Amino acid sequence: MNHISVTSTPTKLGEITHEQRERQIEREMAEKKKADEREKQSTYKHWVQYNNDYTKEMMNLTIKYPKAMAILFFLVDQMDNYNAVVCSMTVITEVIGCSRQTASTAIKQLKDLGFIAVYKSGTSNVYTINDKVYWKSWGSNHKYCKFPANVVLAQSEQYGIDNERFNSSRLKVIEAMKNVDVGSLLPDVTIPDLSADDIVDE
Repeated sequence: MNHISVTSTPTKLGEITHEQRERQIEREMAEKKKADEREKQSTYKHWVQYNNDYTKEMMNLTIKYPKAMAILFFLVDQMDNYNAVVCSMTVITEVIGCSRQTASTAIKQLKDLGFIAVYKSGTSNVYTINDKVYWKSWGSNHKYCKFPANVVLAQSEQYGIDNERFNSSRLKVIEAMKNVDVGSLLPDVTIPDLSADDIVDE
């Protein structure tokens, strides 16, 4: 992202006036308001996008750190449209059904592996979920996510599943699917015939 400097008398590339910056902020706020309205009306507002590139990492987390996986699912379920959730340790322990020490250890594992970042807001913790793995809003809202850009998700081979074995299994599944008529597995659906009178112009 290019750096913008605000000055009363712009003379260089990348410099803008205070008035231009104000209009820029107003446009951004208007776009955000429109996006929020679309979000409220969307039939997918309770959906979460998941990046399949991190399936191995998720499998490893489930196998090696099941409590951490449970906490991650809880945070993803509760996060706002910018992947953040404010939550007390008491709530986490009650929902997961574990001790405070177990929850603290699991949260540290999620941080160390790059799944979450934790910020302080007064006496509360703000948990931000890695937006490269999960995302809950429009793609244009990524810029509002507070997950640190320099946090890298730990690769699966660092803590579990063997990559070669995983990729080999994937190829076996693909090969097996070649011999399956997927259409025969789907339920029969009758599509009604539509006359010209049934078609409504948008």
